[in-house]
Amino acid sequence: MQPFTSPMPGYKINEYLLVLAPHEDLCIRILNIKEEFAKNYKAPFARARPHLTLVNFVNWSLMEERLMQRLHSIAMGVTPFKIELKDYGSFPSHTIFINVATKLPVQGLVAELRTAQRLMKLNSEHKPHFIDEPHLTISRKLKPWQYEQGWLEYSHRQFTSRFIADSMLLLKRPAGEKGKYQIAGRFDFQNLPVTTIQGSLFC
Repeated sequence: MQPFTSPMPGYKINEYLLVLAPHEDLCIRILNIKEEFAKNYKAPFARARPHLTLVNFVNWSLMEERLMQRLHSIAMGVTPFKIELKDYGSFPSHTIFINVATKLPVQGLVAELRTAQRLMKLNSEHKPHFIDEPHLTISRKLKPWQYEQGWLEYSHRQFTSRFIADSMLLLKRPAGEKGKYQIAGRFDFQNLPVTTIQGSLFC
């Protein structure tokens, strides 16, 4: 994402991630893998808390409430689904990740989220980036030697696990800062019929 300054001084802009998060036991297991990678390959980006990104974007903080209402209405109609994780993959030559074997339900959710993209767009230069190839990052922004040596090892390693995606999290931090993301909202998947959702929007 390109660095920028707010075109309207005094109005806050945030960076956002909408993610699926593994349950705590799996999270700790993956964190240990990420920590090992960070230590062996001097890769600080590996230490971030594991999650599966659906979309990332920047936008005015004053748009947040409207967006959260829209995300809540989308989540109400989503059925919780199982995510199978299997072994490792990579984006040459900068990222190593855990493969998502069950891509279709994640891609279906991303397609549904595209209906809210107007609420995620700052301007014509800063549009939301939807993740069409779901993956769970071990480390990104790798230097060539980190990628080559790391992939040589991890392409032969095995990993198998699964978790139920029953909600999504909206994470945020002030634009341009490198600190940790904070949780802005949680949206539970409720598998409600469309008529119920539509009715709730007019309550």
